[in-house]
Amino acid sequence: MRLIISFLFFLILNTGVAQSNKGLSEQKYLELQDKIRFSINGGNYDQGLTFVKELLKSNNEEYLTFAHGAASYLHQLKGDTVKSDQSYEEALLHLKKIPESNKKVKIHSYLCNYRGLVYWKRHNYSQALSVYQEGIKLSSKINDVIQILKFKANMALLNESVGNFQLSIKILKQNDAFLDKNESIYEKDQFQNAKSNTYTNLGNSYEGYYGKNRDKINLLDSAEYFYKKAISYSDKFEDNKITSKLSLGNIYLFKKDYSNAEKIYYDISFYSKQTNNAFLYQIANFNLGDLYFTLKKYDRALIFLKKVDSLSIKNKTIDNSYFKSNYIQAKIYSIKNEPELAYKHSKLYLDSYEKYEGNLREEALEVNYKLGTADLSEEMLDVQEKYKYEVFWNKALKVFYVILVIGIVFFLIKSIRDKNKAHKKMNALIEEFKANLEKKEIENVEIDKAEIEKVIIEEPELDEIQLKKENANLSIDEAKENKIVEKLLALEEKLEYLNADFTLSYVAKKIKTNTTYLSYVVNKRFGKSFGEYSNELKINYVINQMITNHLYRKYSTQAIAESVGFKNAVSFAKSFRKRTGVSPAQFASNI
Repeated sequence: MRLIISFLFFLILNTGVAQSNKGLSEQKYLELQDKIRFSINGGNYDQGLTFVKELLKSNNEEYLTFAHGAASYLHQLKGDTVKSDQSYEEALLHLKKIPESNKKVKIHSYLCNYRGLVYWKRHNYSQALSVYQEGIKLSSKINDVIQILKFKANMALLNESVGNFQLSIKILKQNDAFLDKNESIYEKDQFQNAKSNTYTNLGNSYEGYYGKNRDKINLLDSAEYFYKKAISYSDKFEDNKITSKLSLGNIYLFKKDYSNAEKIYYDISFYSKQTNNAFLYQIANFNLGDLYFTLKKYDRALIFLKKVDSLSIKNKTIDNSYFKSNYIQAKIYSIKNEPELAYKHSKLYLDSYEKYEGNLREEALEVNYKLGTADLSEEMLDVQEKYKYEVFWNKALKVFYVILVIGIVFFLIKSIRDKNKAHKKMNALIEEFKANLEKKEIENVEIDKAEIEKVIIEEPELDEIQLKKENANLSIDEAKENKIVEKLLALEEKLEYLNADFTLSYVAKKIKTNTTYLSYVVNKRFGKSFGEYSNELKINYVINQMITNHLYRKYSTQAIAESVGFKNAVSFAKSFRKRTGVSPAQFASNI
């Protein structure tokens, strides 16, 4: 799946309100807010903190609350988690000093927005969701529909981040419909910006959805449509336009329109370098590396992928682009037959992937749990129409809660049954595996004993026998069979079967026999074809590793397949299920 850009999260910031103050005018306060927002959007975080310091010269508690909240997000963007938390605590202290009022509720909702962005940046999506839910409740109290819309947009992006693409699309389309019906409550530029953000996010969600459903090409058409609409609404918002163009480049790459994709990526790379936007520059370099890898221009791809690595380490942004970059580099060095570099980058990828995917799985579960149990009804309604449909929704909610409770009970019962069934099946498989190992050891001992006792009689070379017995029924001396089996077992001991080239012809050449004899002996001694014999060795190795190595269980199906010489994850999973009756993921999770 191509890198999906969701850094529009950084653009969903608040403009805030102010009260007069002899140290800082309201107009100056609003100007500094805009400057802070533009600094964040442009990736110039130090400049943003400079504007924050100007705000901190004020003695107005509202200004100080906003300043510390913005500082919290800016510090997080710079990778300083400690300062980020300290600034947020300061913001809460100043918030407490503001008298109870609608203004206090509003500034509190702004803090929730910043805190949610901080959690999102830390990939703590469940915490971000909780904060956004709190922000919506606060905004609902004062009927701040614009702010509610921003929170819902953030929640849509959050759902996209954990793979809930359909829910993300649903929320964003609700937002778009609301914008069209309520254009009058926005200033012109504010409306254009909101539409631009909404269309970009819709494009991202469709692109991500396609990544999980590659057979649905129409999803790419939808993504392209919304990216182009976003660009049309972004004349006055350069950052929005750049984000949408970069994503549009991804769509062209998916559609194999390489020339247009290349042009866009170079434009973005040049723009991000000119504006000193390190994050965007890193993404552009990854996409160029990915493009040239697809075109099999490996040396050129490595130039850009190495830039991604150096930028990630320099800026402390070890993220999705970093481990995907290492994945592609491992592939390239494998193709170029440079095993040491291939191993180095594959290890970097697996270590990063394991940590990233593990955290993402946990966050996705937590987010889905909260979405399934929390009362989100108010968040899904337009505030202006809430009372009009209150009676209807109350009845609908009661029905919903009854269905939800029944569904949860049914799911729990089914989960317990499935879990018990899976455990029984897994234990049976483990016992079977142990028994097979013991049986193989006994067979090896018997073969060794037979080799000691028998008198080896010199015979003609196999090729000569084949010539002499051509057109006759195949028959091999028992001693010769034992030799072939002995050599096969020696290859097994060396784990030769993990090699992707462990084919009938390769092994025949390795043990100095021919494919006909080898196939005959394997079929006679093991009761299966050579392909079945090879696959069983690989699958048995995987089972053993899963049972004895907890890190191995966390690898992706693709990574495990490649580690034992399968050319793709699909054929591996099919062989694994044929051998065990369950998928690799089910087997690993049950252990």
